[in-house]
Amino acid sequence: MNRRSFLTTTAATATLAATGGFTFARAQTQAVKVAFVGTLSGPGAALGTHLRDGWLAGVKRLDNQLGGRAVETLVIDDELKPDVAVSKVRAALERDKVDFVVGVVFSNMLQAIVRPVTESNTFLITANAGPSTLAGKGCSPFLFSSAYQNDQPHATMGQAAQDLGYKRVFILVPNYQAGKDAVAGFRSRYKGEVVDEIYVPLSQLDFSTEVTKIAAAKPDAIFTFMPGALGVNLVRQYRQAGLANIPFLSTFTVDESTLPAQGEAALDFYTAATWAPNFDNPQSRRFVQEFEAAYGYVPSNFAAHAYDAAHMLDAAIRRTKGDVADKAALRTALEAGDFPSVRGALRLGANHFPIQDFWLCKVAKRADGKFQTETLRKVLSADADGYATSCKMG
Repeated sequence: MNRRSFLTTTAATATLAATGGFTFARAQTQAVKVAFVGTLSGPGAALGTHLRDGWLAGVKRLDNQLGGRAVETLVIDDELKPDVAVSKVRAALERDKVDFVVGVVFSNMLQAIVRPVTESNTFLITANAGPSTLAGKGCSPFLFSSAYQNDQPHATMGQAAQDLGYKRVFILVPNYQAGKDAVAGFRSRYKGEVVDEIYVPLSQLDFSTEVTKIAAAKPDAIFTFMPGALGVNLVRQYRQAGLANIPFLSTFTVDESTLPAQGEAALDFYTAATWAPNFDNPQSRRFVQEFEAAYGYVPSNFAAHAYDAAHMLDAAIRRTKGDVADKAALRTALEAGDFPSVRGALRLGANHFPIQDFWLCKVAKRADGKFQTETLRKVLSADADGYATSCKMG
């Protein structure tokens, strides 16, 4: 299959009979085919790498099976280009006949592929992106999330800023759907003064102008959402400008995907998350240990949510006794949400997004010299996103 070949994790699957059709029992001998979609090149590649490795770690933990059936993963690099993503995903659906689509780092990529996938009656499990447009009126019976709705981590940081008593906050985010959701989420719980609200291109890497504006505004804290390379550069330039005395509140800016490049510059900076590597439950401890042994780096939320996506699908396919053709039964099985998560107990809301706890975390340096985020306190308990009430599914 050239560059789009499957990552086959089991022995070769049975071939179809020469006469064509086959019974369901024989269909179960075929591998479950999953198209994994992530940004694996360009500035966002680190995020896609975490997402991909988390998925593969989850599949490996499940003995390279989903619901007792062999699994093949077709890895697709969306290149952070909507047209490329749509073209590759259509080929996976029409030519490769994948049973599921999983992954997606950026919201604009999810918005691009959601219709081709769901209109083909194929289940799409987003392991990161969760734009408001798809959590409310745009929800779908075929769209599920193993992560969160975009607003929620940002709302968590808004509540944390409120709890910490910061009266004046400076906001800095990228100018795309997830950036807008970040601001909406933060403002939904933060009631203080926003001294400035700046949107920058998703490709921006030089923040000297914005850093100067922050210094001049002298806020009590800043709130920023800057994924991937944007976050790496912002954190370095913020620290170099001597602004570390202004509390750095962030989401998806300092995490395990960016910390290897940020290092000491990110120390003691804050983030909000559903999970951190220091979570103390058996599923999480095993995940971190196995992931670091396999990939040599500390897993992030991106990896954790993709790992959970594998377990979500595994539990659902087990409920249907391996049947992935009965879409109604599979939907009911997915909605049960009874998979073992690294986050502990959670459930799915009416819009298929998790209802879960959110934490305030801080960057720390481990005894082995590596950096990771660690939980400080729970901010929101069993939080449901505000768009679920607008979701009407048949």
